[in-house]
Amino acid sequence: MAVLPASAKRWFVVDADGKVVGRLATRVARVLMGKHSPAYVPHGDNGDYVVVLNASRACMTGKKPQDKKYYHNTGYPGGLRTESYAEIMSKNPERIIELAVRRMLPKTKLGEKMFGKLKVYAGAEHPHGCQNPVALEVS
Repeated sequence: MAVLPASAKRWFVVDADGKVVGRLATRVARVLMGKHSPAYVPHGDNGDYVVVLNASRACMTGKKPQDKKYYHNTGYPGGLRTESYAEIMSKNPERIIELAVRRMLPKTKLGEKMFGKLKVYAGAEHPHGCQNPVALEVS
């Protein structure tokens, strides 16, 4: 099996300032899954760690900032809950990027491990400087 040891995992840092959420999320999801690596296997965790900065400054195109809704169900009858994009951005801007990336990852135990390697911060500061993260370019 071509799974890399934990010490071989690299760290990347992405600045979300002015970036479109969906395009940023697809690039981050590919790195978390390990699809950027020639050693990619779909059944192994070859992905790297990703730190996303300035999540509060990420943007959406078109009318999505006014119209987009996020849904979840509590499991009880009539338990559908909705939140608008603006509500989430005001309370917890990191959650927008986390939701976008999580929904692009596999819905398995392996996907949960991949999602655990994502670190999102609303500001420009992060506590992962000791890992020497490399800048990841997102268009």
